[in-house]
Amino acid sequence: MSIEFGTGGWRAIIGDGFTRANVQRLACALARKMADERVAQRGFLVGYDRRFLSKEAAHWAAEVMAGAGVPCMVVEREAPTPLIMFAVRYYELSYGMAVTASHNPALYNGVKVFTKGGRDADETITADIEAHIAALPEGEVPLVPYEEGIRTGQIQIVDPMNAYIDSIIRSVNMDAIRSRGLKVVLDPMFGVSKTALSTILITARCDVDVIHERRDALFGGRLPAPNSKTLIGLQSFVEENGCDIGIATDGDADRLGVIDDRGEFLHPNKILVLLYYYLLRYKGWHGAAVRNIATTHLLDAIAGEFGETCYEVPVGFKHVSGKMLETGAVIGGESSGGLTVRGHIQGKDGIYAASLLVEMMATTGRRLSELYREIVERYGAFEMAERGYRFSLEEKARIHQLVMVDKQLPDFGLDIEKVSYADGCKVYFKAGGWVVARFSGTEPLLRVFCEMGTMERAAEIAACMERFLGLEGRNME
Repeated sequence: MSIEFGTGGWRAIIGDGFTRANVQRLACALARKMADERVAQRGFLVGYDRRFLSKEAAHWAAEVMAGAGVPCMVVEREAPTPLIMFAVRYYELSYGMAVTASHNPALYNGVKVFTKGGRDADETITADIEAHIAALPEGEVPLVPYEEGIRTGQIQIVDPMNAYIDSIIRSVNMDAIRSRGLKVVLDPMFGVSKTALSTILITARCDVDVIHERRDALFGGRLPAPNSKTLIGLQSFVEENGCDIGIATDGDADRLGVIDDRGEFLHPNKILVLLYYYLLRYKGWHGAAVRNIATTHLLDAIAGEFGETCYEVPVGFKHVSGKMLETGAVIGGESSGGLTVRGHIQGKDGIYAASLLVEMMATTGRRLSELYREIVERYGAFEMAERGYRFSLEEKARIHQLVMVDKQLPDFGLDIEKVSYADGCKVYFKAGGWVVARFSGTEPLLRVFCEMGTMERAAEIAACMERFLGLEGRNME
């Protein structure tokens, strides 16, 4: 099976595409690319999460790097992806890798590649890696056995956890948090955020409980993605124990999910909006926001009032971080729960985002529900309907032809301002609101997102697109 990168790295089913041979091929190709760019001797770093075969795959990659003469650092502990991104920057490396499939189902694993500064590799880089993979000669990949590599120094074990935690503590108003005595419950979703996030919050004198903290490669039988369906346990804990906030992170801790003080799931769009509003109004920061095409336009309204700009980019955090770097934006994020803030790593970090949310509550002295109500009263309601559909190869070809080639649209009963085909098909309505249909780059799903002034209207427009695409009654969300 070929190795093809999507919007969030390379992901494949374990034992099918995700195999030892393919991990070794990918590492070998990356080593050759580093040699071509004359950065091989700067070294390489690899880390891993709690998924089945993640640790083993990290060792496979390190063995290949050592075999290619590339000094290799290994974060020899189950580590959050943002920690690995931080480490690439911290050790001033040109490339690094996290073995993870992020929020995908348990039968998947994969690899995320990072570049200088700890950024997600963009399409140009991943396409070049794919080209190097295709050019690899037949035969076994040269390698140095893991233990031998450690003994000879070709493989070095590192632990940047303290440096990563300290970088967040320095960025957050810990004194404000200490003064509040907030009651917080964490749900790592059987993933890797517990050590970092609980350390930060306990240092800030929060009263911290943790659920779903043990390792479970099946993630408790749930999708390791924080959403309203998977966080029922967290919701119950918040309600039963009177917590100020419930915080969940996905499998590799780069995404965030929140249960507010009323026990309600706080959509990632609202988290992003709250933090941007907080940074501009309460902290006095200045700068743009960056969002992808499927993320709330409420960010645009906030940016406009403060004389700032909100930039729209395709799905994939590499586009968000790239635009942030280009524009000096304050914040960038996606409706799937990933975000980052200027001055931190140039990639998603659920641990840092959670810490900043707690700071926001402490500094303002207000509950999450109160702060969001203030925003709605100021800018109006923005409600989003989300849908996801599985499809056959034949259906994918049919839908692509209909929407992207023939450029056909249903009759929404609304005047259309413009249509963008930059990433799927996004329709902008003159009276406000929008709808987008696009194929996921990380899962075999077609996704439809619609934002309108009411949830009922958003659901109607999303259903109209569903019927037009011939997917009626198949919504999986």
